[in-house]
Parts: sequence; structure tokens; C-alpha cells
Amino acid sequence: MSDIRSRVQTIEPSAQPQNVRQMVAKTGNIYESLVIISKRADQLTKSIKHELKEKLEEFATTTDTIEEVQENKEQIEISKYYEKLPNAAIIATHEFLANEIVIKEVGAEVKTEED
Repeated sequence: MSDIRSRVQTIEPSAQPQNVRQMVAKTGNIYESLVIISKRADQLTKSIKHELKEKLEEFATTTDTIEEVQENKEQIEISKYYEKLPNAAIIATHEFLANEIVIKEVGAEVKTEED
């Protein structure tokens, strides 16, 4: 995932009702569709967490004393931005319904684009 900001700008951050028939139409099985969405959501969660960790490491200090902890406005803004992002499951569902997920079937296992 290159930049989460550009990918989720158009996604509504709150949960919206979805047409189950539309999900079933893509795979023929609602459970398979949900497994694909779930795997993609896990990938997104890991990717977002890694991206946030990298950005916050720039502000990391090596001191452990409480007195020396300083608030950094940029760090707070970055944290607030990531808190406002849509849930990974919402992003994954949107990607699934928009045919943005590459599905690879390997034996009995279903893999998504980043596995």
C-alpha cells in the first residue's frame, strides 16, 4: 500500500448497509466473499499500522523521564488523521465491491493481492 490517504478519500468512514447479493455474485458464496474481505482487512490493518509506526518514529525520543515528554503538534495531527480513517473492514468491503482486489485461488486457500 503506497499511500492510504489517496485510496480512502472517497470512502465514507461510517458503516453503510451492503447488498449481500452483490457480494455473493462475485464469488458464488457469501462465506468465500467474507473470507476475502476479512483477509484484505487484515492486510490493510497491518499496512496502516506499519505506515503509522514509520511516521511516528520520526518523533521518537530516547528519554524515559516523564518530565521530558513533549507534545508535538505534527505527531498529534498524524495520530488524529489515522484515527479518522475508515475501519479496515469498510475499506476492504469497498475494494471488494469495486473489483479492486485480485483474488488468487491456491488449492483450498484464497489469497488476496498482498499475500
